[in-house]
Amino acid sequence: MTVTEHRPWRGVLVATALPFDDDLRVDHSRYAEHCAWLVENGCDGVVPNGSLGEYQVLTPEERAKVVETAVSAVGGARVMPGVAAYGSAEARRWAEQARDAGCASVMLLPPNAYRADERSVLAHYAEVATAGVPIVAYNNPIDTKVDLVPELLARLHAEGHIHAVKEFSGDVRRAYRIAELAPELDLLIGADDVLLELALAGAKGWVAGYPNALPRESVRLYRAAVSGDLDTAKELYARLHPLLRWDSRVEFVQAIKLSMDVVGRHGGPVRPPRVPLLPEQEAAVRAATEKAVAAGWA
Repeated sequence: MTVTEHRPWRGVLVATALPFDDDLRVDHSRYAEHCAWLVENGCDGVVPNGSLGEYQVLTPEERAKVVETAVSAVGGARVMPGVAAYGSAEARRWAEQARDAGCASVMLLPPNAYRADERSVLAHYAEVATAGVPIVAYNNPIDTKVDLVPELLARLHAEGHIHAVKEFSGDVRRAYRIAELAPELDLLIGADDVLLELALAGAKGWVAGYPNALPRESVRLYRAAVSGDLDTAKELYARLHPLLRWDSRVEFVQAIKLSMDVVGRHGGPVRPPRVPLLPEQEAAVRAATEKAVAAGWA
């Protein structure tokens, strides 16, 4: 068994954008093709039903089928669904659904219907862990207002509730504190625009956004960064950063979908309440993507 099989959240796992048709229905066949294309282009797996996959505006039937579609396309070992929900019982049921579909791990936000305290966070992860599938915590204090600080992550790991964390706080200093407090807890890069910094700090994976549009060079960037090939990594990082920084902006879904359209993939529309980019935002994303294409990145 390889390291990646034993810890399937390691490597480049793409938080997949979800294609809709003109009537905003999920295009499952196009989604299956997209998952397969990402793996064919060097990505290690996919993360359906994350924020980039607009899971909040899917029906339960759509959300379940998205997971099943990804598993059919690339195999369960390569699929780590987001199982976030307002209630712990509902999140546990999504973890059970992922388990039964054949997924090897799941990604879980803390409670985010309110500003949960530490006891609530611990109880939430303990409940979902009863599904019996390894959990990758997702720390996104910017959007959830619940911060999985290193001390809390270490406790969650010590109690056996989590095996890794997708770190989206943007505070790269946390990587070193997490390593001190919980050396066996895998750190995953959670924001595209701090990839190099967290890779150098010992990250074991990247839950990524922009590989949806530019998988080959994104994977090349990640591999160079984690292997210590700084000359290659710094050059690629500087070139791609005008796009990577959109992953940390409010309009990240629209931006990544637009880049997909520009490179000849299908990004397509978003579901409300998201709205299209403003003209100046669209122009900036389009120009940066076209520059990447002209440089041979797509």
